[in-house]
Amino acid sequence: MDHNSYLQIENIARIDAFRHHRTGIMEAILAEGKEPEAVMRIAEAQCAASGRVLITRLSDEIIMRFTETYPKDRLIFSQFKRTLVLTDGVTKRPSTGGRVAILTAGTADINVAEEAKMTAEELGCETLAIYDIGVAGLSRLLSQVEHVKTNDPDVIIVAAGREGTLPTVVSGLFDVPIIGVPVSTGYGAGGGGKASLLSMLQSCSPLCVVNIDAGFVAGALASRIANNVARVRNQKIDS
Repeated sequence: MDHNSYLQIENIARIDAFRHHRTGIMEAILAEGKEPEAVMRIAEAQCAASGRVLITRLSDEIIMRFTETYPKDRLIFSQFKRTLVLTDGVTKRPSTGGRVAILTAGTADINVAEEAKMTAEELGCETLAIYDIGVAGLSRLLSQVEHVKTNDPDVIIVAAGREGTLPTVVSGLFDVPIIGVPVSTGYGAGGGGKASLLSMLQSCSPLCVVNIDAGFVAGALASRIANNVARVRNQKIDS
């Protein structure tokens, strides 16, 4: 099949099963806004085509449908079950040697961070996740700096809601690319992630910023950076 073609699923979807071959980033399924039956059909077809499929923004009903339909060994859930990888039970995720660290300011930011984490992992990266180290208790972040450096990440994703300060602080502590993810926690003026987004865009320390709650985008971008770094690193080792 031509890499520019797609898989037709009735009158529901046209799956870009070869996106990974063209761009290095696989097509994932956004469950939000879709009927559970549509998500199930798309996931089964895409899993059959590629062996693994990433599904984000799961509702409780969709989670129940997957757990009732598939054996546990075919389901890999994120920490709070809002992101899922459905596998064929055989196909293993790739391993590129890329290294991505994922940090969050608060516990409320974990779902978005886990979406980024699982995306990076499905794209072959090793990940390090450290959660709830926001600047309201700066000692929590400072106590983890050496741990992060020891793991030598190629890129760091930082998810933060409310005022969104953490990515700027992290950018001032590490010499690798930083990807800030504004999270829609927080309320009042600038609530819903708006204050966090603007704060990251105004950062006085250089960083890349994705859209509010865009965990998949952050994970995909981080993997592109990390996998390119790993490719060069492996070439140097081979030579």
